[in-house]
Amino acid sequence: MTKQNKEWAIGIDLGTTYSCVAVWKEQQCRVEIIHNDQGNRLTPSCVSFTENQRLIGDAAKNLASINPTNTVFGN
Repeated sequence: MTKQNKEWAIGIDLGTTYSCVAVWKEQQCRVEIIHNDQGNRLTPSCVSFTENQRLIGDAAKNLASINPTNTVFGN
């Protein structure tokens, strides 16, 4: 019995405005971009801190206007 070697490759693009993650699909010879929990292929490069939590991505960007002092993002 031949043991099959499975190798994985992922790519992470940490952009100043948006970030994304992709995985190489060997069997289909293509790259697939992973969707975030909001269903988007791109995630805002944004972090927001509140008294009780740390938010990232879309959730953090949505708080930028009401919590600008504790929100970090690139332009």
